[in-house]
Amino acid sequence: MTLRLLLTLLVVANLATALAVVHARHRHRVLFVEISRLEKARDELDIDFGRLQLEQATWSESNRIDQVARDRLGMKFPEGEEIVVIRP
Repeated sequence: MTLRLLLTLLVVANLATALAVVHARHRHRVLFVEISRLEKARDELDIDFGRLQLEQATWSESNRIDQVARDRLGMKFPEGEEIVVIRP
């Protein structure tokens, strides 16, 4: 009787362990798919960030600012006689 009970307990423990392994593998696959998706999103954001940094550098160049000031706003450097020096 005790041998049969021990054998039954071992079979139940073996089945429980097998089910735990199946569950752990399934969870691992789900998490792996999610981490792959998140890494892809991170890579796309890195590309966008690099593109935005390049665009910011382009727009903030002094030549670009000077060109926009001249073309769109009609600004120019003052001539010598247009400069007024104010002394305290």
